[in-house]
Amino acid sequence: MTSKILPKLVVFDLDYTLWPFWIDTHVTPPFRKDKNIIVDLHGSKVDTYKESTLVLQKLGELKCDMAVASRTSEIDGANQLIKLLDWESFFKYKEIYPGCKVSHFKQFHKLSNIRYEDMLFFDDERRNIMDLRKLNVTCILVEDGMTLKLLHEGLKQYAEKHK
Repeated sequence: MTSKILPKLVVFDLDYTLWPFWIDTHVTPPFRKDKNIIVDLHGSKVDTYKESTLVLQKLGELKCDMAVASRTSEIDGANQLIKLLDWESFFKYKEIYPGCKVSHFKQFHKLSNIRYEDMLFFDDERRNIMDLRKLNVTCILVEDGMTLKLLHEGLKQYAEKHK
């Protein structure tokens, strides 16, 4: 399924990439687990895209370092949800704060010493994809949430770019 040429860092946006909502407007933190279901302050169920966890597990099996880059202003809520989803162990780096995604990636580069061209990025917003392509990051537009098929496509594009 995958090439031997793998990215040194795979980065995910959160809103409408790993979960189907904007954390700062569509749900209300704090979150809690209630019988293995995560709910928000009002008791509304909070879910991820069906294959998000599978995607993270697959990259973990491939020994790829992963990170989160989110522009949300709901920093505490995003971090809490990542923890409740048991995703913390997947992410070596987390840059969650408002601003341009370029600043998130500059921080990843600074912390990891990984070149931009050795990174793969998944996001639902074209503006972020456009900004990061200028840095030579391999970028994949996520239109209906993260899937294993989309992960495979991203890894394939990354490998072809690095042959």
